[in-house]
Amino acid sequence: MTTIDQQPLGSPFSAASTAEDVMAGIDLSGRTAVVTGGYSGLGLATTRALAAAGARVIVPARRPGVARAALEGLDGCEMLPMDLTDIGSVRVAGARISESVGRIDFFMALAGVMATPELRIGPGGWESQLTANHFGHFTLACEVYPLLAAGGARVVVNSSAGHTLTDIRWNDPHFRAGYDKWLAYGQAKTANALFAVHLDALGRGDGIRAFALHPGKIITGLQREMSLQEQIDRGWVDEHGNVIGAGFKTPSQGAATGLWAATSPLLADRGGIYLEDCDVARVSAMGEPMDDGGVREYAIAPESAARLWDLSVAATGAAPVVR
Repeated sequence: MTTIDQQPLGSPFSAASTAEDVMAGIDLSGRTAVVTGGYSGLGLATTRALAAAGARVIVPARRPGVARAALEGLDGCEMLPMDLTDIGSVRVAGARISESVGRIDFFMALAGVMATPELRIGPGGWESQLTANHFGHFTLACEVYPLLAAGGARVVVNSSAGHTLTDIRWNDPHFRAGYDKWLAYGQAKTANALFAVHLDALGRGDGIRAFALHPGKIITGLQREMSLQEQIDRGWVDEHGNVIGAGFKTPSQGAATGLWAATSPLLADRGGIYLEDCDVARVSAMGEPMDDGGVREYAIAPESAARLWDLSVAATGAAPVVR
């Protein structure tokens, strides 16, 4: 993948497109999807759209009771417990998925956390946002890699415009020298983008193509660690929690780019690229405002993607068997 590949394609969809727009006329009968975070916000909108198109949808969930209630009545959907911050839990979930299906056609890594208080995970003291947003998804993808290869899967990873906050902090990825919740979030979102770059490079020989994306600005449960006052100060909501900021999407609009990534014929024979607003994103220059869109070159750099992959293997012990 080169920056030449990071050019808009002229998609028929846009920032205003919804999940329903993107999925109109698409039949996914006989296909299987795994959707992390698929029981709330744009994840639930994604699950509903895939199920409505006929797919079997497996939703790993950290809050099983909440997930069951959200998915009640959705045909073809099933939940299994999984905590992305607990690598043992992720491995158990991967094994259960492998026992129940023979292939995965769509792997949607949509779950995430944002701007959380400092929290250390496990004996290694991993930074929690990097763990939940990246290490957990990395491990799950490695665990089910044979199923991804069997399905010639499209892998869709939710990054964010927040990746513009920082590259990977190679000398201190776990913020042992001092914690900043927004830089930690930005690093995790850069990790999401780089993960898709290297998974695509490794997996394309097995028919796997991977994409990272910015789903857009959406008020969902992702903001749960932020106080109302923080959101007011950022101009996102009013004192009653009503969205007032410009450019915000509905959950259905937020789900549209991921669904487009999973199903669009325009992306056949492509991968390892970063998407936004149902199209390929342009490369943005350092210093450009976050809300102007685009992807920083460091978040799509193949060398950095390979370096992060090696770091992730060393941390988690996970690695796919690549043919």
